[in-house]
Amino acid sequence: MDPDLLRLLLTWLATTASLLIVSSLPLGVEIDSFQKALLSAAVFGVLNAFLTPALQFLALPITILTLGIFALIVNAIVFGLAAWLVHGFRLRWGIWSALLGSIALSIINSIIFQIAGVPR
Repeated sequence: MDPDLLRLLLTWLATTASLLIVSSLPLGVEIDSFQKALLSAAVFGVLNAFLTPALQFLALPITILTLGIFALIVNAIVFGLAAWLVHGFRLRWGIWSALLGSIALSIINSIIFQIAGVPR
């Protein structure tokens, strides 16, 4: 199997597991089922690949002014957009759930990648 395809599949499954873990925490992130988590991870991955770089470029001046803190807001926006696009993936408290969920997703994803040895 192609190593790039294998890495993509492992990343997709790790993000799915991370989303399920985040949805079990009291952060206001709700995902209905494993299938919805798979779909949400795919949508989140596509948004991260195509939309996040453009948003980070446009937000660069404010990100510099806030010493990088605004990058968290950009991640929360992408997380919220993924929730808006996938039926069955909800944010109970709006932007606050998106902010907490995106931070938790980053931390849990990092832990899973370290444990599983998924190359970045």
